[in-house]
Amino acid sequence: MAFVTYIMASKPCGALYTGSTDNIWRRVAEHRDMENPCFTQKYGVTRLVWVEQHENRIDAFRRERRIKEWRRAWKIRLIEEMNLGWVDLLDHLGESFSF
Repeated sequence: MAFVTYIMASKPCGALYTGSTDNIWRRVAEHRDMENPCFTQKYGVTRLVWVEQHENRIDAFRRERRIKEWRRAWKIRLIEEMNLGWVDLLDHLGESFSF
């Protein structure tokens, strides 16, 4: 099982959402469905732009909490270090991805 911390965006340098999960494919699908009124529905945050794998749920959650405290510019820099073009990374993840 892969535990991940992730950032989703509405567009390059648009609205950002940070989260953690043990199933990135399911979680991204939930964001994209937009059935429940939430941040992702309000701002159209549907593009997976950054992801980081962790050994356990606690580490993934701790990383999520740290990133949520960061300034926006730091988050953008983090994304662009991995994904300069802000492409949707879900299209590039295999079933057993590893970074």
